[in-house]
Amino acid sequence: MSLFNIGFVIFPELTQLDFTGPLQVLAQLPQSATHVVAKSDAPVPSDCGLSLLPTHSFATCPPLDLICVPGGRGIVGAIADMDTIDFVRRQAGGARYVTSVCTGAFVLGAAGVLKGRRATTHWAYTDLLPLVGATYEKARVVTDGNVTTAGGVTSGIDFGLGIVADIAGEAVAQAIQLSIEYDPAPPFDCGRPERAPDGVKAQLAGRYNRAREAYRAVIERSQTR
Repeated sequence: MSLFNIGFVIFPELTQLDFTGPLQVLAQLPQSATHVVAKSDAPVPSDCGLSLLPTHSFATCPPLDLICVPGGRGIVGAIADMDTIDFVRRQAGGARYVTSVCTGAFVLGAAGVLKGRRATTHWAYTDLLPLVGATYEKARVVTDGNVTTAGGVTSGIDFGLGIVADIAGEAVAQAIQLSIEYDPAPPFDCGRPERAPDGVKAQLAGRYNRAREAYRAVIERSQTR
């Protein structure tokens, strides 16, 4: 039996938990091989100072059964890079599962994958999904056909467990959940904007507003290529 090939596309200034959350889950999928793919073999810096080492470049990556694109502030550069978009488009065409976490959805969008699909992304950027032809659905994880998009950062763990359950069954997914003791009990109930205090949202408003405009500009340019 051939291995199920899982590939994560990484790029400079990605949010490492967008990547490492689902990686920790999906790497435990039985009879699978995990590939960390970047434009070159050089270490890739994340947005928190942790550098990540690819296992493959775009040129050496095998055909993927599952492709996952994380997000992060480097998403502007990823969308603008035609090598990245072409790689995602090519691999998505043959993959059984096409997935993203957080703003990685916009790389899928720039590759044409989200047209006519329901999708989600980080809550601060959901209004940009129509720019890539997607319809926003308010959910932590959204699946439409073979495309699965997860919301912000930590939702990648949920998405990973759902994919494992779909492929290998709920018992395997539950065993993985138990092995990583994924039993969230956060000290504050402000993980969604509708539950967060106004003062907390105000602290983030400037940063997200600037990022939203940068994303909008690069997404709009990508649609004219």
